[in-house]
Amino acid sequence: MDTRLIFTLIAVAALAVLLVVLFYTRRRRSVQLRERFGPEYERIVRERGTGRAEAELQNRVKRVERLRLQPLSQSARRSYLDRWMEIQRRFVDDPKGAVFAADELISEVMNAEGYPVADFEQRAADISVEHPLLVSNYRVAHDITLRERGGEATTEELRKAIVHYRFLFEQLIESEPEGREVA
Repeated sequence: MDTRLIFTLIAVAALAVLLVVLFYTRRRRSVQLRERFGPEYERIVRERGTGRAEAELQNRVKRVERLRLQPLSQSARRSYLDRWMEIQRRFVDDPKGAVFAADELISEVMNAEGYPVADFEQRAADISVEHPLLVSNYRVAHDITLRERGGEATTEELRKAIVHYRFLFEQLIESEPEGREVA
């Protein structure tokens, strides 16, 4: 056999192996991100396409890993729980005020744990890393809160917002992300 033919066959075989490895690696990364982010993965893929969405999700993970997240002290937890109970009681007489207070309390808790809270979209992106199943509900609750600022939300929508905020609130104060300990 001709040496050029042998080198060509070797190069083609190496390229084929490389393509299979790249395809497998990319597929595995997609599966891992889909499993980790669930509905948030699907949402962002619809918005941006698979490649850009996966790059963004990986960047979210890296960003949150760089944050100096810290657990809440037991006294801070108790204080936040007391405030949450007051928000729930307040809902009966003042649903609008309760929803606004819930939105603010979520931001306070996130800030106390070390999440930057200046921009809602960044907060939602950051929270999606550790609470991917709740981030869509957080978005819905926040949207209802914004609509109510314009006087457009119904009492039923305000009730849904409180429920969504409660689920996120409970996760924020009760769960500790991997590697974090309660002080």
